[in-house]
Amino acid sequence: MRHVIALDVGGTGMKAALVGADGELLHRARRATGRERGPDAVVEDILGFAADLHAYGVTHLGGPASAAGVAVPGIVDAASGVAVYAANLGWRDVPLRALLAERLGTPVALGHDVRTGGLAEGRVGAGRGADRFLFVALGTGIAGAIGIDGRVEAGAHGFAGEIGHVVVRPGGLPCPCGQRGCLERFASAAAVSEAWARVCGDPDADAADCAKAVEAGDARAVRVWQEAVDALADGLVTALTLLDPRTLIIGGGLAEAGETLFSPLRDAVRRRLTFQKLPSLVPAALGDTAGCLGAGLLAWDLLDHTDRTEVSG
Repeated sequence: MRHVIALDVGGTGMKAALVGADGELLHRARRATGRERGPDAVVEDILGFAADLHAYGVTHLGGPASAAGVAVPGIVDAASGVAVYAANLGWRDVPLRALLAERLGTPVALGHDVRTGGLAEGRVGAGRGADRFLFVALGTGIAGAIGIDGRVEAGAHGFAGEIGHVVVRPGGLPCPCGQRGCLERFASAAAVSEAWARVCGDPDADAADCAKAVEAGDARAVRVWQEAVDALADGLVTALTLLDPRTLIIGGGLAEAGETLFSPLRDAVRRRLTFQKLPSLVPAALGDTAGCLGAGLLAWDLLDHTDRTEVSG
């Protein structure tokens, strides 16, 4: 059965699948990333995991994978196949596409984790059918993916969609990126966790606890939550003004709060609009499978491109 390898590499775990031509997940697997053992060990674990998936296909699906797609965090040069930088994995300038292609003997596509997840949400998830969409993931940080006619725009240097580093509070909290007042310092799940832990006095409290306290009517939690929502709305309206998407998809850990987030967020965005058109603002549909599904789409796209090139040649 013709299939591809799809691998989504995260800071703590790796999710993988063998994906059929119709998008069916023929086999799924997970492993720890093992970043505590250092960047070289992480790369070797990725290569070994991919090789095991390749072997599974030969044994159980009648042949090797036709291609592989891999999504990784950090700064990614998809054109050259290099994982340029990932703070949480400790690597710089890793030629991951070439290493995987050599190990597997198949063509490999490399993508940025959030843009790859956005690709899946745009094609088969919450943005399906939208010609223009913006996917924003609210996790430890905040990142986005700009969708245009079924593809995701990487930008001239691979930085397109970095909405988390739009300055929404000039002169505000310092960000590791070197700026002050970046969106992700106020509206990420990590930022909300930090703010709520400080206010409630429990160092172990997180954003999910804050959301529960909001639902229970805790005035302190409502203030923390609203500050995050307002900052997020400011960042989103900047993006909407520039990009004019038809659909705005919100995912990541903070989106798991459901209408506790989406109801005030829709109101806050609507209040800030003047001439801009309000897009459909919806939760992501694919959850933590988006990156893996997107990696599979990258692999099939690579094969489609190769097939077209061979035909035209």
